[in-house]
Amino acid sequence: MPRDLRPVTRALLSVSDKAGLIDFARALAAHGVELVSTGGTSKAIADAGLKVTDVSDLTGFPEMMDGRVKTLHPKVHGGLLAIRENPEHEAAMLAHDIRRIDLLVVNLYPFEATVQKGADYDDCVENIDIGGPAMIRAAAKNHNDVAVVVDVEDYKTILDALAAQNSSTSLDLRKRLAQKAYARTAAYDAAISNWFAGVLKEDAPDYRAIGGKLAEKMRYGENPHQAAGFYRTPEQRFGVSTARQVQGKTLSYNNVNDTDAAFECVAEFDPARTAAVAIIKHANPCGVAEAATLREAYELALRCDPVSAFGGIVALNRKLDAEAASEIVKIFTEVIIAPDADEEAIRLVGAKKNLRLLLTGGLPNPRTGGLTVRTVAGGILVQGRDNAVVDDMDLRVVTKRAPTARELADLKFAFRICKHVKSNAIVYARDGATVGIGAGQMSRVDSSRIAAWKSAEAAKAAGLAETLARGAVVASDAFFPFADGLLAAAEAGATAVIQPGGSMRDDEVIKAADEAGLAMVMTGHRHFRH
Repeated sequence: MPRDLRPVTRALLSVSDKAGLIDFARALAAHGVELVSTGGTSKAIADAGLKVTDVSDLTGFPEMMDGRVKTLHPKVHGGLLAIRENPEHEAAMLAHDIRRIDLLVVNLYPFEATVQKGADYDDCVENIDIGGPAMIRAAAKNHNDVAVVVDVEDYKTILDALAAQNSSTSLDLRKRLAQKAYARTAAYDAAISNWFAGVLKEDAPDYRAIGGKLAEKMRYGENPHQAAGFYRTPEQRFGVSTARQVQGKTLSYNNVNDTDAAFECVAEFDPARTAAVAIIKHANPCGVAEAATLREAYELALRCDPVSAFGGIVALNRKLDAEAASEIVKIFTEVIIAPDADEEAIRLVGAKKNLRLLLTGGLPNPRTGGLTVRTVAGGILVQGRDNAVVDDMDLRVVTKRAPTARELADLKFAFRICKHVKSNAIVYARDGATVGIGAGQMSRVDSSRIAAWKSAEAAKAAGLAETLARGAVVASDAFFPFADGLLAAAEAGATAVIQPGGSMRDDEVIKAADEAGLAMVMTGHRHFRH
């Protein structure tokens, strides 16, 4: 036998998720592996007619304190931690009647699922596993001798190894399982610590841990030379992470990033009130609209920038229907994401084999909190999600002329979109549709000019004689530091403006708006998006 192989003669199984347990236990028994187990796991194995030793018989102590104390015992941890062929360890095992454990199979109490279902504080605390992580860490530390399984998906991996290697595991496999085990306990502890931080309303705790489970290993990241993976976190927010992919190619890193941006944007629109569509390219909206139907909303969104929409992401706030699908598939689209889709729409999209269709089961709530995370050299930046919604803001008219009812509706619409455009952001809108977007510029006046130019280009593409910005309103994600950006909007034909305010030169900007005959509203809320 190769020196790094370790025979599996005894296994300890303690799982909250019983999926695949009996078949796995039966296969282990067929390899001559002695089974030791705890509580409900032990009962399930015994009920299946398999011989199993209860851990309380192993330790000489009953499970106690509502199951809180059952595996925290030297006969368990000694069996996991003892170094094989170490004379001192072997002598200690012999002196204290400790038998080695070669395989540990544990999945943890469902803490994350308990939090997700909205359980109360005490129930969440009771679902914090103590013995499980302790055993996992012990077995993973002693991976030179012990294999540890924390994921049902690895049952087959273990059984394949036992079948191929005379009921033994290799060091390479044990190392890989140990890495996964430590990552699992780290993610588990991260979920618990972040839950506690939320309960305590601690925005910046002294230590912040972030953890997730691999959803998909990707071919590459933003560029082919970058490795990437997509991980699901305990916060199950409707979106790409919850989506069922009905068809199409595997999602790329950029697809996931852009699709998330699209769905968060379209979720700003209550589907009970209106149909809405967002078309996204490189995480920026190139067209967003609301209308009576999804098809109308899509056509208006596409009109804003039909060139950039090619190869974009289309997000809908309602169930995709055949009318909308028949229009969307007319141009090359990377991804369609919606809460659901009817059968005819699925059939129509199915004609485009590479087009990904994602159905999420619901919309994310734009008012919900949560964390956003990004890395910097030597650290991570963590902040709360931008969950400010224009409907909840105290809008203040600061010009001599107040906006008309139509202008006010469009101002609110435009400010919703601004929240999802990279700074500096300028959005022109009219009649519930974007007609020009300026994104990601170093100068706000440049964003304003680009948005105006886009409006003119969109008009040409639609065969119109006049720019779409004429009679539109304009939104800015942050204050105008000077009047030049606002005046550029006025020159393009905008009639009303919405912006956060807060500049030292607000008075100058308000004066310029009055002189140009513009109505201007301030929100008091900034929507920077870097």
